[in-house]
Amino acid sequence: MDQFTPLSALLGGLLIGASAALLIVMNGRVAGISGILGGLLRPVRNDIGWRISFIAGLCAAPMIYAALGGVLPNVEFTAPMSVLTAAGLIVGFGTRLGAGCTSGHGVCGIARLSPRSIVATLVFMTTAVATVFVTRHVMGL
Repeated sequence: MDQFTPLSALLGGLLIGASAALLIVMNGRVAGISGILGGLLRPVRNDIGWRISFIAGLCAAPMIYAALGGVLPNVEFTAPMSVLTAAGLIVGFGTRLGAGCTSGHGVCGIARLSPRSIVATLVFMTTAVATVFVTRHVMGL
């Protein structure tokens, strides 16, 4: 959290909101990352190009930012790879079970005042707080 500033958070939020708004206005699609990525696993004709473009842009953005002179934060994983893998699988299962992830429900769904997305986001956040409490303070990971 050394590199956090309110300005960078505001700029990041504006960029996320702008990209989600552009996708729904120009393509009629909700910017839910798990749904976009999941659509690539079972591709439908004429529905692949925008998904690949979106994911490529998502992956390229940090590289473009760094190429323009931006400083990327140092990312360190302190948990064992087995815990990270299990966490990733649980998150993937949860996003499928909840029909979306935090970007789809939290950013786009709440912005559209979707009751389902508001409930889903509350469940995501409550589960995240409980998970951090249990893993950090009960299990000591």
